[in-house]
Amino acid sequence: MQQQKLRILLVEDEDHLLDAIKLNLELEGYKVHAVKDGKTALKVFKEERFNLIILDVMLPEMDGFQVCETIRLENTEVPILFLTAKNTSEDRVMGLKKGADDYLVKPFNLEELILRVGILVKRSMKADDLKELNSYKIGDKTIYFNSFELKQDDGVIVPLTKKETMLLKLLIERKNEAVSREQILETVWNYDVYPSTRTIDNFILTFRKYFEPDQKNPVYFHSIRGVGYKFTDIH
Repeated sequence: MQQQKLRILLVEDEDHLLDAIKLNLELEGYKVHAVKDGKTALKVFKEERFNLIILDVMLPEMDGFQVCETIRLENTEVPILFLTAKNTSEDRVMGLKKGADDYLVKPFNLEELILRVGILVKRSMKADDLKELNSYKIGDKTIYFNSFELKQDDGVIVPLTKKETMLLKLLIERKNEAVSREQILETVWNYDVYPSTRTIDNFILTFRKYFEPDQKNPVYFHSIRGVGYKFTDIH
């Protein structure tokens, strides 16, 4: 029942492709608002709330990159999936720089599109759930995201830095998933400073001191060699 409430804005100027994508998404239970150009997409986006935007790059009047950039000025959270006939690394990089979350090259398999949509929507719902929670409990300690502090059940309060809080939030938001170093760079450091892997490792070591019953055998915070880092919710 919950999936019926999930809303997708589809922006595609090819009629047959728009109809095919819309039909398949609706069969999956999504509510789809389909438009054919960038200006209309921006108008609709400002009037309604969406869980995901599927955006073609080649659009009349205003291309997908411009639409994405404009949306990101107002909303940094809604996932954006680019569809494009351009299969070059430069276009992929451009799309990601403008704020896209994923990229699918035409022609594509509709089943793959549905899978990617599901992953992005699920991730956005986790983020929404976390935003509604101002706190998160790990063992005998509770993180308070808004006040940047950690409170133990015995009343002891430990202040957290902004970076610690942001990294905790990211890992908890993606709990039970490996989070890449690139994702951490983008979300926590915003690419303004490039911390070494050792710097991020030190944050994980600090989290283990805060939360792990046995720091040498962590159950919550893990370093995944060659991939990134993971928070495991053992409850």
